[in-house]
Amino acid sequence: MIWDIDPTILHLGVLQLRWYGVLFVGSFFIGLMVLNWIFKREGKDTKVLDNFLIYVMIGAVVGARLMHCFAYEPQYFLAHPLEILKVYKGGLASHGGMLGVILALYIFAKKYNLSFMWLLSRVTIPGAITAAFVRFGNFFNSEILGLPSDKPWAIVFARVDMIPRHPVQLYEAFSYLLLVAILLYIYKKVSPIFATKILPAVFLTYMFSVRFLLEYTKTRQADYQWDLPLTTGQALSLPFILIGVVWMVIALRSAKRQ
Repeated sequence: MIWDIDPTILHLGVLQLRWYGVLFVGSFFIGLMVLNWIFKREGKDTKVLDNFLIYVMIGAVVGARLMHCFAYEPQYFLAHPLEILKVYKGGLASHGGMLGVILALYIFAKKYNLSFMWLLSRVTIPGAITAAFVRFGNFFNSEILGLPSDKPWAIVFARVDMIPRHPVQLYEAFSYLLLVAILLYIYKKVSPIFATKILPAVFLTYMFSVRFLLEYTKTRQADYQWDLPLTTGQALSLPFILIGVVWMVIALRSAKRQ
C-alpha cells in the first residue's frame, strides 16, 4: 500500500486544518460522551463536566508536548524554542501526556469535590480512546515510522521515502482500541469499588507494555544516543509498567481479602 495522504484537510490562509488536530480534539469529545455516560450510570452530577475538557486538554497537550520536546529532541527544541508551540505539526509523547492529565485530574477533583481515585479510574476509558486517535493522527502525518519490512501489510509512506515499513502507528492504535474494549468490559462486570482499584492498573500495564514492545518495530525517535540497550520510549515506559503491575497485585490481593 502506498500512503500519500495530505495531512492538511483545509488551508485557511495562514491557518491549517489538519487530520491530526481533528482526530486529537475529536477524541476528547468522544471521551467526554463516554464519561458523561459513566457519571449518569453511577449517579454523579454531570454538570461538573462542563469545564472538564479544558482541564484535561491543557494537561494532556502541555505534558505530552514538553515530554516529546525535551525527552526525544532536546537539542533541536532548545535551539528553536518557538517550535514547541507548533503542536499541530505533531509530536506528543504519551508518557508526558499521562503525567499532565493526572495533574489536571487532581486539580479538577479537588475543585469539584470528587474522589481523585474514582475519577482517575474512570478516565482510563476515554484516555485509551485518545491514545488510539493520536496514533491515527500520526499515521496521517506519516510520522513515528516503523522499520523497513517485507510483510504483505507493509506500507510505503511516500511523503517520507519509498521504503515499505511496518505501519507501527496502526499497530499501536488498534491495540489501544482493544484496551478500550477490555476496560469497558471490566468496568461493567465488577463492582464500582473494585473498578476504582483495578482500572488504572490494567491501563498502565497494558498501554505501556504495548509501547515497550512496539518500540522494536519503530525507527529511532530520539535525536541522541545513550549506552542502555533500550530506546527512549522503552526507558520511559518501564516505570509505568512497574507501577501498573504493583498496582494490579495490590488491587487483586485487596479483592481476595474482601
